[in-house]
Amino acid sequence: MLWTPELASYLEGAPWPATKQELIEYAKRIGAPPEVIQNLEELEDSDEEYNGIEDIWPDYSPEDEDDYLFGEEDEY
Repeated sequence: MLWTPELASYLEGAPWPATKQELIEYAKRIGAPPEVIQNLEELEDSDEEYNGIEDIWPDYSPEDEDDYLFGEEDEY
């Protein structure tokens, strides 16, 4: 399972708290990239509810997103 800030951003509007299955259905409904759905499918099978992306990806920090995304002005 490989998360990036860009992939995690697709779950910002998810109906938290949510189960694994609810998150997968949400990701499909909003047209998230296949990588998001694949990452969610790799979560443990349980009825546990996740309260936010941090429960899925503990290292997620939206403040650090600018460190990962580069605009044209950052290209060499």
